[in-house]
Amino acid sequence: MRIQIIDDEPVLQDVLATLLRREGFQVLQAGTAAEGLRQAEEADVDLVLLDLMLPDKPGLEVLKELKARDPEVVVVVITAYSSVETAIAAMREGAFHYIAKPFKNQEVVLTVRKGLEQRRLRTENRDLRQRLEGLGTLVWRSQVMERVIELVRRAAPSRSNILLTGESGTGKELLARAIHQLSPRAEASFVVVNTGSVPTDLLESTLFGHVRGAFTGAVASRRGLFEVADTGTIFLDEIGTIIPPTQAKLLRVIQEREFIPVGGEQTVKVDVRIIAATNADLNHMVADGTFREDLFYRLNVITIELPPLRNRREDIPALTTHFLRRYGDENRKPNLALTPRALDVLVGYHWPGNVRQLENVIERAVVLCPGDAIDSDLLPSEVLSPEPVPAAQLPADGLDLKEAVNGYTRSLIEASLARCGGVQRRAAQMLRVRPSTLNEMIRRLGIAAAEEGN
Repeated sequence: MRIQIIDDEPVLQDVLATLLRREGFQVLQAGTAAEGLRQAEEADVDLVLLDLMLPDKPGLEVLKELKARDPEVVVVVITAYSSVETAIAAMREGAFHYIAKPFKNQEVVLTVRKGLEQRRLRTENRDLRQRLEGLGTLVWRSQVMERVIELVRRAAPSRSNILLTGESGTGKELLARAIHQLSPRAEASFVVVNTGSVPTDLLESTLFGHVRGAFTGAVASRRGLFEVADTGTIFLDEIGTIIPPTQAKLLRVIQEREFIPVGGEQTVKVDVRIIAATNADLNHMVADGTFREDLFYRLNVITIELPPLRNRREDIPALTTHFLRRYGDENRKPNLALTPRALDVLVGYHWPGNVRQLENVIERAVVLCPGDAIDSDLLPSEVLSPEPVPAAQLPADGLDLKEAVNGYTRSLIEASLARCGGVQRRAAQMLRVRPSTLNEMIRRLGIAAAEEGN
């Protein structure tokens, strides 16, 4: 568990930090509101000890900002006896409790433990609620992912086919499982087919089955995975790798809800919802003639795009905590935590392999960690010293420069807004432009995710 102390008295900070570290907690210390809010943005904090009298901002305002960033964070305010009324006002704003100066060490420890128990119960309730909703395997905090999840909630109860797009490692299979769990088909089968890993000559038989003697080695009849998934959901990953003849048969299944097994004569009727996924540009494949246009439109009833991890950096602390718990439990290391320095490295990295790469990095660090704290020295070299982003390539047939520049500008603005929690003023500081200039660019480029910030 990580506890943050925000107090402008160095002696009091050190007393509290020493006490809490002795109790086995990780501790972050900040002497100003600005430093404390920056730490809270960059690190996953379970409980905050907050002095109400800070030099640069009123404690009540800091409390509101902390709760806005993470509604589940537990805040215990520190106040003098003469300011108890202010402490009570803080509790009305969401503070868990208050500690009056001078305090007893045991009082601090007891209050902290009660607050962390409340945090644990809230987290368990949230996880249970997400499991009941079919979202228990997904972890997010960002607004960009919240919009994805909202689209999932709205699309899942329907019968419509869904196309998931996004880079490799963004979690398309997890999202497909969530859609299935939220649908009326949740009690039926969820069948996963990675079409890219099945040999081309066996894919049709894998999907639709075959009868005995249909080909060399077919010594017995076998059901296809579409039949296995009857009344449930089939997830076709890497849909762009399917060859045209199999695409035609897949189109018939979608249109007629029936197929004929390889070598067979009898039609098999099925009721299957299809969720397809790709990291390829199917529009480009349709234009090239390598993917059927009619199949594309049948699959592309509802499209859900998963953002790359670099565009949802505020999810990295929560994802990191999730993977630490999973692999910590597997390796009998339940008390592991990242140091702020290691978390800074993870948040700043561009993650070409997305969530899957982050998971692998955390698993490696857990296995190699000799104690309870994972520092940056346990991170792989490619994360510590990433290669520079390659220079832009000019297509052979040229490009629309204005469109390309606007696209790159849009991606930078969206990334900065994601990292700054949607607060335009802080995003403008990152991009080194005036807030008014950034606001005008957001409006001109039609970036709907932006919110007027403080």
